[in-house]
Amino acid sequence: MAQIWIDADACPVVIRDILYRAANRTQTKLTLVANQRIKVPPSRFIDVVQVAAGFDVADDAIAERCGVNDLVITSDIPLAADVIKKGAQALSPRGELYTTESIGERLNMRDFMDTMRASGVHTGGPPPLTQADRQKFANHLDRWLAQKDS
Repeated sequence: MAQIWIDADACPVVIRDILYRAANRTQTKLTLVANQRIKVPPSRFIDVVQVAAGFDVADDAIAERCGVNDLVITSDIPLAADVIKKGAQALSPRGELYTTESIGERLNMRDFMDTMRASGVHTGGPPPLTQADRQKFANHLDRWLAQKDS
């Protein structure tokens, strides 16, 4: 049965709250993976996997454990690429659904921005999460939840 995985170290609390409610409402297994302790509401549908600290340890755990048709919530582009290759879907907390068609371009842009930062260019961080971002996320989540059982 398809389930949801969250790259929880960087997932905004407001998005996690949306996911908690959805997991309980639809009785969908939800697993948060993080290298720090994360408090979650008591639920038989919500689990936490705490991994060791380290670069990409949580990402590697998600990529290893997720399955075909699972949904992975992440803003990490390489992780999204890995799970798409496995047949899972990847959705950013901002509501961007990564696809086999779009992930290559996103990887190229990420690499370009890494090169810019390495050369000393300050690229700034992401803008604050907006209500439109939350709505876009919720809409994609609802579509995935509707199709997972069909």
